[in-house]
Amino acid sequence: MSLFAKLFGSSEKSEPEPVSYKGFDVFPDPVAEGGKYRLSARIEKTIDGDRKTHVVIRADVFESRDQAESFSIAKAKQVVDEQGERIFGSGDR
Repeated sequence: MSLFAKLFGSSEKSEPEPVSYKGFDVFPDPVAEGGKYRLSARIEKTIDGDRKTHVVIRADVFESRDQAESFSIAKAKQVVDEQGERIFGSGDR
């Protein structure tokens, strides 16, 4: 990011800081919709040198971005607990 963007703000969406959980990186990524925010998160992990990604999107919407981020992280952790690395499967479920 350039010095001017840091000083005056940037229209670019900044990458959220990941939350590490059981070897996975969880990125909260709520989706803005009609003044509210839909629960969404990205789960990533490097397996055998390949970076794998799984996106969690739910119907839940929240009034604030902070609340949506908090619930997005919690839901992503639940998915990791329930499915582990199977979330990166071949899609034959």
